[in-house]
Amino acid sequence: QVQLVESGGGLVQAGGSLRLSCAASGRTFSSYAMGWFRQAPGKERECVATISESSGRTYYADSVKGRFTISRDNAKNTGYLQMNSLKPEDTAVYYCAADRLLGLVAREYVYWGHGTQVTVSS
Repeated sequence: QVQLVESGGGLVQAGGSLRLSCAASGRTFSSYAMGWFRQAPGKERECVATISESSGRTYYADSVKGRFTISRDNAKNTGYLQMNSLKPEDTAVYYCAADRLLGLVAREYVYWGHGTQVTVSS
């Protein structure tokens, strides 16, 4: 079992920045790939970014490339999502997820946090 807890969400104006954190506990965090997903009201949960166990591979959705950066600190059992140049369309609940394999869709991840709300005002 891996327990994940997100933090760092909030209300920000368009063009602003937020840094989300995902604190992991339980089994060895460094053995798991990690992903950040988001879900807006009435929409499906979509992949924002993923990172491999050793940070050697990353993936970004086209909508966030150049604005978001995913990273992790295995020594601290924590993952991060730095979000810059935020847009109103980035408004959603953001979730971190972990799994043994690096996937790009929500159904490929076994462990999930409860989410943190990000609201970007125009």
